[in-house]
Amino acid sequence: MASLATNSSVLGKKNARHLLRRATFVYTKSLVDQYALLTPTQALDLLFQEKPLAVNLPYDTSLYNGVEAGFWTETVPVINYTNENVKSRIVAGWWWYNAINSPNLKFKLSYFLSTRFTVNKEDAVGKRSTSFFHHLRLLLHYSFGNYKTLAKKMSLDNSMLYYLNNNTNTKTAPNQNYAREFLELFTIGKGPQVGPGDYTNYTENDIVEAAKVLTGFRQKTDTYVNDPDTNIPRGYYDFTRHDVTTKRFSAAFDSASISPATNATDMDRELNDFVEMIFNKQATALNICRKLYIYFVKGTITSEVETDIIIPLATELKANNYELAPTVRRLLQSLHFYDLDDSDSNDETIGGIIKSPIQQVSEICTYLSATIPNPNTNPNDYYIRFWNGFVHNTYLTLSDMLIFSPENVAGHFAYYKAPEFDKNWISAATLIARYRLGESMIEGKNLINANNNIYAKIDIIPVIKNSGIISDPSDAFTLTSELCKALFAQEPDTDRINYFMNAYLLQDLATFYWKSAWTDYINTGNIKVIEPRLKALLTAILRAPETQIF
Repeated sequence: MASLATNSSVLGKKNARHLLRRATFVYTKSLVDQYALLTPTQALDLLFQEKPLAVNLPYDTSLYNGVEAGFWTETVPVINYTNENVKSRIVAGWWWYNAINSPNLKFKLSYFLSTRFTVNKEDAVGKRSTSFFHHLRLLLHYSFGNYKTLAKKMSLDNSMLYYLNNNTNTKTAPNQNYAREFLELFTIGKGPQVGPGDYTNYTENDIVEAAKVLTGFRQKTDTYVNDPDTNIPRGYYDFTRHDVTTKRFSAAFDSASISPATNATDMDRELNDFVEMIFNKQATALNICRKLYIYFVKGTITSEVETDIIIPLATELKANNYELAPTVRRLLQSLHFYDLDDSDSNDETIGGIIKSPIQQVSEICTYLSATIPNPNTNPNDYYIRFWNGFVHNTYLTLSDMLIFSPENVAGHFAYYKAPEFDKNWISAATLIARYRLGESMIEGKNLINANNNIYAKIDIIPVIKNSGIISDPSDAFTLTSELCKALFAQEPDTDRINYFMNAYLLQDLATFYWKSAWTDYINTGNIKVIEPRLKALLTAILRAPETQIF
């Protein structure tokens, strides 16, 4: 029986690693050691704490009228730059740098929300990278907040208005794109099709009526209209373009009617009535909880999981008026999350998900103390050379995860395409980027496709010697074992450790050879023997199948 009962045991290192990987983009030995001494409840108390941003605003060093664009997102009125796509990628880089420097759930949850409320940063902002910046701010604002409220706020988000064409939806020229995706993808979801245009949870006519509710919502990208609750810029209501008929919904929504707005201010009330109607249905809570489960636990939802995990979580989510934190907390502190509720070795939770490319690069950079340019002091090297030039345009692109620019409105295949889900990350086309990422970071060169400087590096000898991730670098087995245990999802057996040690570190020589070489390095600074072997060992571990899962 799958169980949501709280795991009250101290985490230990194995479960601390599991929780940190699934809940954050920050994975370090110091955090593993800290969390290993806590219960899941204590750990989640820390993970739900707000942390200050490492970088407050994105910065662009490109010139505009002879001077750097700088903190362009703060310019009022917003300027229409010629390099808006590059600026949107800089915004994504701003988000990621904060993600790998924020050891809490906020950024993992904000990314979850981005998989639900999708936009495309490459074209969704109508040459307004500033709108995309505020879109990410909106996701971060509600990461510890209310999903239902976010759904309402998203309807006036400038990026979303553009991406799904709702800025063109008027009473005389209705556009159903946003209404359709709001129902199918963002909230209640399709059920089984039980008749022509009837998807159990809603009908085609419900989409028509929803589109009427959503008429007259307009972008405001030239000057700011700030949301009164979040103080984040948003679009606005244009009553002259709004459908003022009564909106009548199907039996799926208990034949509800929504009275028309009488002015622009009242359009907010009408939107609220529409959102409340959808979120009053249990099917909405169930759909959201299934998505949370796929994101945080694994893609397979058995009938047992549906009954014992999804339905109770959905009941709680709805009872809590769609506050995310209590539901996420209950899932991440449950026996089920730590695979402690059964003895079936074929349904493992730990190691049950293939890492997304952004998860992979985040773990490598944080655990192995990669030297990355600081965007506060060296924005050009960070945003343009490292993030945009290597991480975004090379690694993420070739590993099929153009972040915040998914394949389609449903998002990246890994988050919705059953039954493969996360298995979609692995293909013949993505393997080279995945396998050469670690080697590129070790060498400080783009070994995926260009061999150029990436302006970031894992300085392997100081990391092994000084970072604390290895208790005794002079001991070949200890060194190999501690790297494997830290970087693999499941703890390896002795045979697997010996394979990496003998094949790459010792290269079939005796163990005392490594001890002698390390001692020589400590005494003389000679790295001729140890550096290539450490690079070979770490490269092999980072390419191993065990490192591709978490």
